[in-house]
Amino acid sequence: MEYQDVLYEARGAAVWITINRPDKYNAFRGQTCEELIHAINKASWDKSVAAIVLTGIGQKAFCTGGDQSAHDGAYDGRGTIGLPVEELQTAIRDAPKPVIARVNGFAIGGGNVLVTCCDLAIASSNAQFGQVGPKVGSVDPGFGTALLARAVGEKKAREIWMLCRRYTADQALAMGMVNAVVPQEQLDEEVERWCAEIAALSPTAIAIAKKSFNLDSESIRGISAIGMQALSLFYQTDESKEGVKAFLEKRPPRFRG
Repeated sequence: MEYQDVLYEARGAAVWITINRPDKYNAFRGQTCEELIHAINKASWDKSVAAIVLTGIGQKAFCTGGDQSAHDGAYDGRGTIGLPVEELQTAIRDAPKPVIARVNGFAIGGGNVLVTCCDLAIASSNAQFGQVGPKVGSVDPGFGTALLARAVGEKKAREIWMLCRRYTADQALAMGMVNAVVPQEQLDEEVERWCAEIAALSPTAIAIAKKSFNLDSESIRGISAIGMQALSLFYQTDESKEGVKAFLEKRPPRFRG
């Protein structure tokens, strides 16, 4: 596959996969998801790779979720909701090596969910986190909710989704969304340090450990499957369409009345 939305780069024993849509704050469309799935699977089964780094181009955004300009009742790709997000989340979880989120700016909406799905997360001090789904008539009814609750606790996860606030990198660290926070200029060095430490360990032991962690939360995959089916129906409603329309028109949505 030739990549248009994604950069694939080997750095020592790690592969860096970068969302390359700076004009969209690294929001993903259908093609982006397809390329990410392919790139993650490619790195997953390369025996020379010890770790996978997932990030976004530039210093403004890690990923800001689904590209709303490609969302008109559905997105612009395949999958239950027009985006193969379930397959993307599965690729991250099923990779037999750690996937590290290098959070270099906004991790909003589906971008925040990607951070949740990654095994580890290292953020720059200027990173921001949060969910926006209910603002635009959407939600991630699976790993984005249930797995997030395991990471930050039920009350905090519900706050994140039901208020749609923004959180600083330090706040994300305190609540368990990320593992470390460093100044922007030290981000690459810190990520490379973590990758080097992983590369010195037994790859089989790491793969078994990751699978063991995942098995404890594997039921969430079923929650996601039925939730995405419901979401595909929700996207056809006037309420959901109002959220997208308001976002594109840069005005507050009118969900009631």
